[in-house]
Amino acid sequence: MNGRVIGTSAHSGVTGGSVGKNATLLLLAGLLAVAGVWAMTVGTSDLAASEVVDALVRFDGSREHTVVIYVRLPRVLAGILVGASFAVAGAIMQAATNNPLASPDLLGINAGAAFCVVMSIILFNTDSSAVHAWFAFAGATAAAVAVYTVASFGVGGATPLKLLLAGAVFSVFLTSLTTAVLIFDQGALDQIRLWAVGSLAGRPLSSSVAIAPYTILGILAALLFRRQITTLSLGAEIARSIGQNAVLWRAIAAGIVVILAGSAVALAGPIAFVGLVVPHIARMTMGVDYRWIIPFSGLFGALLVVSADAVARLLMPSQSLPVGVTMALIGAPFFIYLARSRADARA
Repeated sequence: MNGRVIGTSAHSGVTGGSVGKNATLLLLAGLLAVAGVWAMTVGTSDLAASEVVDALVRFDGSREHTVVIYVRLPRVLAGILVGASFAVAGAIMQAATNNPLASPDLLGINAGAAFCVVMSIILFNTDSSAVHAWFAFAGATAAAVAVYTVASFGVGGATPLKLLLAGAVFSVFLTSLTTAVLIFDQGALDQIRLWAVGSLAGRPLSSSVAIAPYTILGILAALLFRRQITTLSLGAEIARSIGQNAVLWRAIAAGIVVILAGSAVALAGPIAFVGLVVPHIARMTMGVDYRWIIPFSGLFGALLVVSADAVARLLMPSQSLPVGVTMALIGAPFFIYLARSRADARA
């Protein structure tokens, strides 16, 4: 398949036609609403679903209602924003690079964003998610440019394998650099210990409000350019044959990825594997048309992160297990499976 992203072949997905796909999206939206309410029942003190709904509809200032509105609701909203952003960013990256193993974390974008956010905290004592987002955009852009530049050297240019290897090298380097910087600044380490491994804990509603415009902008841009992104996923040759400037649209796709991944990292840290796992499920379910892949990825990514965070709190209610750890436990085996599948396909 020449490294194309169409891992499920050019079919319409298991949901069939437009009616089935629309029904699937509505089902996902319903599941996300249910998961959100369930996530707000879980914590150091469990609440009934009826109490959560009552707090959302008729807030009365009681302890239970205060916990729901000021602690658990912001956490769920952050999970929705982060999950949707990483998932859509991963789907776009896999299309633009024709690489089914591409994702913001594996290509170093998350690590670049995280490094710049950490440096902004240490050097400028920043504490605003809105400010962190701009530093994250800068770091994500620099990492993306560096990875693509290094991968472009040699015969064949920036092939999927070279992009993956360059991304892995930069990701390890920047993560190690971030860790080293934090070791020498204990205050900063204490401040962002959980954020550094990907966490939704302690995110006030104001942080989600500050980040939401970037998430909405990125997803709307992805939907607006869905036809061009779908064409990119078919390969540069096909894009050129129908008159599409592949270089220009890859740059636009990269810009959307930077906005989505950078804002998500600014809010919750570098959560891995969401952008890898979800697009594959989207293609298996919805086919290869990004008119369907993008909304499915956004909804399923949000559902996955919110559910993973709730499961972590259910298993360890007295500890704040970062959702980044939970996603690593889910995503690492999936990555191994994908890598082995590609190796078997080439054999």
